[in-house]
Parts: sequence; C-alpha cells; structure tokens
Amino acid sequence: MSAEPLKASGTAYKRVMLKISGEALMGDQGYGLHPPTVERIAREIKIVHDLGVELCMVIGGGNIFRGLQGSAQGMERTTADYMGMLATVMNALAMQGALESLGVFTRVISAIPMDQICEPYIRRRAVRHLEKGRVCIFAAGTGNPYFTTDTAATLRANEMRCEAIFKGTQVDGIYDKDPQEFSDARRYDTVTYDEVLQKNLKVMDASAIALARDNEMPIVVFSLDEPGGLAGILRGEGTYTKVV
Repeated sequence: MSAEPLKASGTAYKRVMLKISGEALMGDQGYGLHPPTVERIAREIKIVHDLGVELCMVIGGGNIFRGLQGSAQGMERTTADYMGMLATVMNALAMQGALESLGVFTRVISAIPMDQICEPYIRRRAVRHLEKGRVCIFAAGTGNPYFTTDTAATLRANEMRCEAIFKGTQVDGIYDKDPQEFSDARRYDTVTYDEVLQKNLKVMDASAIALARDNEMPIVVFSLDEPGGLAGILRGEGTYTKVV
C-alpha cells in the first residue's frame, strides 16, 4: 500500500474507531477471556495512544455469547441479542482493566444504562473524553436487538467523527476467499463498498457496510496478530486492505 499523508501526530489519522471481535480476546481457548491475549492487544493500543491518536473501540461478545446462535437454538431473538450485548460489556471492562494497568485512561460507555459499572452513552460527553486523551470503549452495541457490533462500531464512528474504522482480524486484509483454506486466495489492496456487498466478502455485515458507504467512512482491515501492526498502519505502513 502507498503511504497515507501523515498528520502532526506522525500518523495518517487523528481519531479512529478500532473494531475487534470478542473471539480475538480468547486466544487459543475455545471460550471466554484469555488475559495474556487481552494484555497483548492492550499494549498495541497503548502504542497508538502514545502517538496522540484519539481512540474509540467496539468489542464483540462472541467469545461469551452470540445472540444469533442463541436464537438459532430456539431462544427468543430479542432476549438472545440482549444477552450478547451484556457479553460485550464484560469484554469492555476486561479491556479497560488491561489498558488502565498500562496507564491508559479509559471510559466504558454503554448503550444500555448500568450506572454502577460504566457510563451511559451521551455523545457530547464521549467526544469530550476523546479530546482529553481517554480511550472510549463503546459497549452493549447500539442498545437495540437485531443489530450487530459491526453496525454499532460504524454508527459510533460516524457520531464521534472518526476518520476511519480499523477492523482487526486474523488475516492481513480482505481476500477473495478464505486464505486459511485456499493457498491461491488473492488479497485486495483496495476494494469498494459495493464490491464488498456484491461479492459477499464478509468484512462486516451488510448494514454496517451500507452505513459506512452512505457516510463515506473508510474501513481498514488488518491483522491483529502482527506486533506493532496497528501503529504501523496508522503511519501508512504495513499490509492491509482499505474499503473506500
């Protein structure tokens, strides 16, 4: 990829949304949280934070409970989705603990009010946290069933006026087919929103892609497993795919 023009912080972006799956926090385990993995990701975030980048985060809950799977097993869909939202709050609190142990101030901000453990979502207050250098972790999705955390990340990224969404995955970009199964899989350097939808490339769900397209929000897909990878990509280096 060609380098992006750098801003005063030495990166191509000043304020970004980082979206990671809940599964990214479970390491090699089949379920739950793996503290060393949470700490490793927190260190990557600290590197970016120390560069002066204002960071928002949305973490999925699939390592604990996934609403769609619960619904498929006979659970009422709305109830299952609310359970999935609570799982994202648990992951957000775990990441907050890991970040604050590294000296990075954070705020967990929930779309579902639960004042004893995190703040309710108020847009202007969240913006102020970012301006003060705090990492804002948005939890409980949009607060509504039938919407994924991909859509929540895209919604919050637009509300916070982020310059891009960074989607951390297990591979270094978007491929025409699964590179872990097919050795001839081809990686895209750039791809359009419409191509993602037409080719069913499974970057994010269709609602999130459409929302990003309608608001011209770039999506950068990169590997979470590359040490220093996020900071490098923010400087316009490394391997990734950009949805534009």
